Amino acid sequence: MGFGISMGIVPLWGFQLVIALFLSILFRLNKALVIVAANISIPPMIPLILFLSHITGALWMGDRAQHISFSQHVTLEMMQNNSAQYVLGAITLALATGTMLGGLTYLGLKIFRKESGNSGSLKNKITLIKLTGKS
Repeated sequence: MGFGISMGIVPLWGFQLVIALFLSILFRLNKALVIVAANISIPPMIPLILFLSHITGALWMGDRAQHISFSQHVTLEMMQNNSAQYVLGAITLALATGTMLGGLTYLGLKIFRKESGNSGSLKNKITLIKLTGKS
């Protein structure tokens, strides 16, 4: 899940899914989960991803950070001035979100498998007791 989310946020527009699928095959990850998670960049989520990427990029830019102005006067020069901040922020956001959600997924699976593993071992013990007749 974490890898798919990271690939959905990383600024490789148009190639995110292809790269995510290739890397999931290379790293032997669950392809279905990677594809589902990489689709975080659907149209309703894009403004949020762009905004959070821009805000996160401000951390790297220091005094040169640009603040978003929601005005009608968006120019090509404005986009060029903000591109470094966006790219740095998007990569940082992708890594942070992927690591956090990957860790949460790992912990969830660890807890879930631990519980089901205990019941499986109890089932084996009961079967063993029935077969041997010992308690």
